[in-house]
Amino acid sequence: MLTEKLQTNINLTLAVLIILFYGGVVAAQPFKLNTIAEGLEHPWGMAFLPNGDMLVTERPGRLRLIRDGKLIRQAIVGLPRIEANGQGGLLDVVLHPDYLKNGWIYFSYAEPGSGGVGTAVSRARLKGLQLLDVEKIFSMNIKSGGGRHFGSRLLFDQKRYLYITVGERGDKERAQLLNDHAGSVIRLYDDGRIPKDNPFVKRADVKAEIYSYGHRNPQGMSLHPQTGDVWIHEHGPQGGDELNRIQSGNNYGWPVITYGVNYFFGTKIGEGTHKAGMEQPLYYWVPSIAPSGMAFYTGDKFPRWKNNLFIGSLKFQLLVRLELLGEKVVKEERLLEGKLGRIRDVRTGPDGHLYLLTDEKNGMVVRLEPL
Repeated sequence: MLTEKLQTNINLTLAVLIILFYGGVVAAQPFKLNTIAEGLEHPWGMAFLPNGDMLVTERPGRLRLIRDGKLIRQAIVGLPRIEANGQGGLLDVVLHPDYLKNGWIYFSYAEPGSGGVGTAVSRARLKGLQLLDVEKIFSMNIKSGGGRHFGSRLLFDQKRYLYITVGERGDKERAQLLNDHAGSVIRLYDDGRIPKDNPFVKRADVKAEIYSYGHRNPQGMSLHPQTGDVWIHEHGPQGGDELNRIQSGNNYGWPVITYGVNYFFGTKIGEGTHKAGMEQPLYYWVPSIAPSGMAFYTGDKFPRWKNNLFIGSLKFQLLVRLELLGEKVVKEERLLEGKLGRIRDVRTGPDGHLYLLTDEKNGMVVRLEPL
């Protein structure tokens, strides 16, 4: 008798083959799906340990370990206090670039405190199934009520600066306030210190951690493999999901300019789609795809996808593939529509495969493999 996991993989592979060969047209890069783990409760972020293990966060506030393709039943202990409410909870996880030397793991989460909840980041070292030396390195300065728009993606660049995306917590006007972390991209040293070349360090009226601002709810961030630039995407309202290249001190416009409209009656937001001194997106979606998770493909298993950008879609339950010419998107392909559920995260694995997380009560880690 087939095991449940094997039967799931067969079913998923057949579904993909039907997509690829329907109408006699073969996709440019055929692939199959392999379910690595399931039984995760709304997983949000993942990281690959050098020994082959995987770390996966669950939004309700658990950090899980996958070893030899099996989800360890016991969760990792030692996390700080986390507020799991709405879109908030335990969110992203990344390793320090020098992890083999220092052992630091970084994770973002919704932190309760005076005034409500806000995005925070801590780091810790993992020993067995326990976090040690837990140290908070960032905490949103103004906490507020509600469970929306925490941002929370984490990324180290080539110079080992840490970038943190912070949503505007559902209060759009905060994204234009430079004394408020809301609606910004934060840039720090790995221990939480503020780099001296951050754009606003000499201004007493500005939070010096802020690297860029005017963002709504950025839930995807990746490093361009050729330029080393930081790219993010962010949710728009009913439309106007944006793909942006982050530059020091720049204003990305929310809510003054946007390609989206209000949820009620589709009315206009702000002043239009353009304004001097505010950045235009490299690409945008109307209607909204509700993007989450993003990775440039840098592996060698799918040579036709080299340096393509992959983005998960929550709303349409699919994987978006973008082909680029420089910084211009020249083609969009939509894969796996309705086949896996809400795709929350996308990563290029150290083995050269592409990995996905599904944001479901019974969430999965799925690997794309070439046929």
